[in-house]
This record gives sequence, structure tokens and C-alpha cells, in this order.
Amino acid sequence: MSVVDQVLALFAQPEAEQWYDEAVTERDHALQTAALAVASGASDELVAASLLHDVGHLIVNDLQPIEEMLRHDAHHEVAGAHFLAEWFGPAVSEPVRWHVAAKRYLCATEPGYLDSLSASSVRSLDVQGGVMTPAQVDEFERTPYRADAVTLRRFDDKAKVGGLDVPRLETYGELLERVAPDRS
Repeated sequence: MSVVDQVLALFAQPEAEQWYDEAVTERDHALQTAALAVASGASDELVAASLLHDVGHLIVNDLQPIEEMLRHDAHHEVAGAHFLAEWFGPAVSEPVRWHVAAKRYLCATEPGYLDSLSASSVRSLDVQGGVMTPAQVDEFERTPYRADAVTLRRFDDKAKVGGLDVPRLETYGELLERVAPDRS
């Protein structure tokens, strides 16, 4: 089984049908996030990162009832980035690593951003470390791939629409093949 087949299989498994939040499943959320990236004209790497940004939930198997998941941070972004870095370059893995920090950053730096978050994103914010302090903001602003992580975060925030018609998982196979430098 190729690397791309393995990655896509994670989103094809029954666990990806569990609810991501109040409106969409984990798979729906991934597909909507990728569709938003495509529609924006994002690079192939950022589209891949958008599709795969929450793969860590499937790897650490923290897909539990929402209320339980919001009590404990399994650091899905770190698990996902570590997993993806084995086969994809940093332009895919690093925005995944930093997409949770990007939410915390935007809450600290963009007036009104916190008010725009879904109920589950607001609840998870505390578990994920809360709004960044000024020192954390300064550190995040020096992070490589910060801009892509923030862009990914904006797609992530909008990708929670129940029943939205978006391209299927298989649509992204060729794109993932193109951005996976090590296909062994």
C-alpha cells in the first residue's frame, strides 16, 4: 500500500465518521477544509495540509464524544505533524503542527476573531492553552510556516457546514502523490 493510500485510508475508516463538532464528521471537516484551500488558489502543499490537518485525531484515536475530548488535549496537531513529516515535506507537516497555535494567536491579535469561532472551538481553546500571551505571540511570529498555519486555521474555522457538497476524498490522491517527496 502506498503512502498516499495509507493516509487516505485513515480518513476512509469508520472512526472518521465520528462527529468533529456539532455539524460535521471528521471526514467532512477535512474535505471542507481542503475544498476551501483549493477555492482560494492555495499551493498543493497547503491543500494537502488542509486536508490532513486533523489526521492526528485519527492517529491518537482521541475521537470521543465532544464533551470528553474537550477535557483533555491529546495534542493532535503534534501527532499529525510527526506522522506527516515521515512522508511529506515541512510545507505540509508544519502548518499542521501550528494550526492550533494559530487559533490561539488569532484570538490574541485579531479583534473579533474569538467571537467568530464555533462553540466547540471556543471550548477547546482553554484545553489547548488559551489565548496567547504577548511573549507567545512574539515567539509564534518567528515560527517558520506561520503564515500558512494562519491561512489553514482560517479554512479550518469555516469548514463546519453540515451537508455541504464538496469533492470526495479520492479526488486528492494525485495531489498527495505530487507533494509526497518520499513515496516509498
